[in-house]
Amino acid sequence: MPKSEDEWKHKLSAEQYHILREKGTELAFTGEYYDNHEEGKYLCAACGQELFGSDTKYDSGSGWPSFYAPAKEGNVKSDVDTSHGMIRTEVMCSRCGSHLGHVFPDGPQPTGQRFCINSAALNFNKKGKDAK
Repeated sequence: MPKSEDEWKHKLSAEQYHILREKGTELAFTGEYYDNHEEGKYLCAACGQELFGSDTKYDSGSGWPSFYAPAKEGNVKSDVDTSHGMIRTEVMCSRCGSHLGHVFPDGPQPTGQRFCINSAALNFNKKGKDAK
C-alpha cells in the first residue's frame, strides 16, 4: 500500500498523521477508545486492516487502549524502538507500516503481552455495524 507522505497527510487528520506516520503518541487518558467497552473490531485508521478485537481488550490502567493479542497473527509487526532513551518494542500495522504504539511483557494471560495502542491509530467497528 505505497502512498506518498502528501497522500497520507490528505487522508489522515493532523493528530493521526503525527501518530501513525511520525511515530507520535497521544496523552494518556485522552484517546477516544481507552475506556471503550463495546464489542467490535479495532481497525488501522490508515488502511482499515483489522488489528485487535474487543475480546482481547482490557483495562491496563495505562490510559491507552490495551490488548493482550492481535486479532490475527501477522496483522501487526514489531521492531526495536530506542527513541527517548528507552528500549521498547514498537508495534506497526503489517499492511501499511503505520505506527500504532508499543508492546510490553507485562500483560495478562494467556499471552502476558500488553499492546499499548494510540486511539488515534484506530477506528472502531462496533459489532453489527459496517466498517468505519
